[in-house]
Amino acid sequence: MSTLFAWIRRLPTVQVTLSVALLVLGFLIAAQIASEGPRVRYSTEERTPLIETALRLQSEQEGFQAQILALRQEIGTLEAAGSGDAEELRRLYGELEAARISAGLVAVSGPGVAFRFEDGGLGVDSLVTARDVRVLIQELWLAGAEGIAVNDERIVGTSAILDIGGSMIINSAYLAPLYEIRAIGPPDLYQRVQASASFVAFVQGRIEPAGIRLSVAQPEVVDLPAFAGTVSVRYAAPAPEGGG
Repeated sequence: MSTLFAWIRRLPTVQVTLSVALLVLGFLIAAQIASEGPRVRYSTEERTPLIETALRLQSEQEGFQAQILALRQEIGTLEAAGSGDAEELRRLYGELEAARISAGLVAVSGPGVAFRFEDGGLGVDSLVTARDVRVLIQELWLAGAEGIAVNDERIVGTSAILDIGGSMIINSAYLAPLYEIRAIGPPDLYQRVQASASFVAFVQGRIEPAGIRLSVAQPEVVDLPAFAGTVSVRYAAPAPEGGG
């Protein structure tokens, strides 16, 4: 030990200071990794289903966009040609409206459920995050929800939900807590969510330990606004009939 102290005394002061700083930094990094271990594992477990749901919704949204574009073109062609086939136009308008509803471009009402997220009082980890909202939305989709909105923002396949400081950005709109997630679906939508093993794990592994308040209501009618963003297809066009 005396030899070690003698060697340290012979080192320049700058080297000793640098060595101590690196040692302290190493301890801090190790402590941070250890404290975030459970959170990292939990995020990894959620990653695959979240990505799968996001990709599926994005694919569906792109399909609706292409369908809307194709129907608009077909309707425009018939109208330009002065076609007298009113029945065909009514059919096409009906299909267009159905595609718009599926794409979230129309306000809808129906049976459903409403969840409310509120920050807890246990520090930074008790704040509601974008990932918390994304997980709940995923659970609602998997349970059979046909439409979802966060506050007044309709969720579609292209919606991004990101943390911005103490608030979130959804569909380019800044939302501050509280966060209300409303969904329309089958009458037993909440029961389906409640019976989901992944939802139970989310509540027990994230919501309860963090002290986040998650409440639920089942109103007779849930109203969802229309998606206010753009769903224009910029690089796609309907393929010609019979084209390969």
